[in-house]
Amino acid sequence: MAPPLLDPQIQAVLDEQEAEGLPPVEQMTPDEVRETLARRSREQWGELDEVHAIEDADADGVPVRIYRPVATDEPSMALVYFHGGGWVAGSIETHEGPCRAIARRAGIVVVSVEYRLAPEYPFPAGLEDAWTATEWVSRNAAELKLDVDRIGVGGDSSGGNLAAVVARRARDRAVPIALQLLLYPATSADQNTPSYSLFSSGYGLTRDAMRWYWEQYLRGGADPKHPEVSPAEERDLRRLPRAIVVTAEADVLRDEAESYAQRLFLSAVETEGYRYDGMVHGFLRMAGKVQRSNAAYDELAPSIRAMLEKTWRDVPSPAPPG
Repeated sequence: MAPPLLDPQIQAVLDEQEAEGLPPVEQMTPDEVRETLARRSREQWGELDEVHAIEDADADGVPVRIYRPVATDEPSMALVYFHGGGWVAGSIETHEGPCRAIARRAGIVVVSVEYRLAPEYPFPAGLEDAWTATEWVSRNAAELKLDVDRIGVGGDSSGGNLAAVVARRARDRAVPIALQLLLYPATSADQNTPSYSLFSSGYGLTRDAMRWYWEQYLRGGADPKHPEVSPAEERDLRRLPRAIVVTAEADVLRDEAESYAQRLFLSAVETEGYRYDGMVHGFLRMAGKVQRSNAAYDELAPSIRAMLEKTWRDVPSPAPPG
């Protein structure tokens, strides 16, 4: 199979990262990985989208940052967002750009969550923070001027993993969630799909780096096959919130994310899938250097808004067997 033809601007970003001469992720300390992601996020994002208001809040002990695109007294649609970074790195600060872009371009409130990171806080600490913040947003929707029927969850990479698990918890615990926005999510700890072989190195996120991230997250001895670790292990995907699943062509996580999207669709979950050819893992954090990355937010915004507008109440029940 011929290697993918990368977007020239994506290739330029990869060349810049290679020229830095940094050791691979698996040879770094967690603090070094965090600093690298923070620096690259600042360098690669570019100009921030303007929003009407930003406020920090305490979601039952979990720090969150709330982005409001416009001034309004009407209840707003919202997305609770979990940043990526392999459960080890990333923060509210590193994902300021993506959260502002989603808020502004989709015209919704975004609540960004500062969950605890591994290896200091391995599974399930980050997941519990993500769930606590989501419950808090839903429970306090009226005070936050949000429409409780039109709240979604979302995230990129490891944050997409958290969003998928939170969406399932919400279904099982009767918390209304209208959308799961999964941006190149990690859905399985198996790491044995064809894309793991095709893009094992040379495309940003490597197979070895992903193995290291999983090791940090599961350092507490969690079962990698547990559905709250690997959402792809969940057998029953029926009645889950509608889904938007975004993948990058040259990404080790591509196949597991697309397989999860297909299973959602076959389980009667309204699902939209978008593969961005010529892109690599993390491309949505490169909007200042890659025009296609910036344009992706404009392309996804109408779908995000349309899915939330339908509300969680409109999720169809699966047909009875037979």
